[in-house]
Amino acid sequence: MSQESHSVVVQLIGYEYRFACQSSEQDELLEAAHYLNERMEEIRSQGKHLSLEAIAVMTALNLSHDLLRQQRQAADAEAIIGRQVRDLLQKVDMVL
Repeated sequence: MSQESHSVVVQLIGYEYRFACQSSEQDELLEAAHYLNERMEEIRSQGKHLSLEAIAVMTALNLSHDLLRQQRQAADAEAIIGRQVRDLLQKVDMVL
């Protein structure tokens, strides 16, 4: 059963934006918009006179960098866990 989409208004550094989303996604959209607004405000508060476009691009670049770093860390952690699991399985096999 598909849900009806409805309009949600979010504020990003003083500008209002309207998005359509399913009601089940509204809370996540609002949370994402709040987080994005905080990050954009951080960049704007650095005292430089930046255009909205520059703030948006800098924020997107920073968020992309954070995401890629987290993905690399997750991949590294998975590799470590995989090696540890293989080592444990080898030890269990040796005992059996």
